[in-house]
Amino acid sequence: MSIENPNGQSDNATIMADNSTVSDSSTVKSVAHLARLSIDSTEIETTTEKFTAILALINEMQEVNTDNIVPLAHPLDHNQRLRPDVITETNQREPLLAGAPATAEGLFLVPRVIE
Repeated sequence: MSIENPNGQSDNATIMADNSTVSDSSTVKSVAHLARLSIDSTEIETTTEKFTAILALINEMQEVNTDNIVPLAHPLDHNQRLRPDVITETNQREPLLAGAPATAEGLFLVPRVIE
């Protein structure tokens, strides 16, 4: 994956998925800019190590065979608890429409805004 510098020019630094390393500080700065992270020069080395560790974990996860695994919406097999579908309020259409400047067939009329 190639990263662009904040000035829009292509950067020669590349994150290599094969060896899971971040090659230089300009790559870290570019990724930080894209992620809207503020990293000063004293944090570059530790951030580079953290990025490399994250990429190594991603590569490790990519090696797992998931061919016969069914995707899950939730790790536990639960049904969603729903409340009873019961009407709890009375119909207030007429009192609400009474305060409107214009109505027709039980609906509010509004001026046309797109011509």
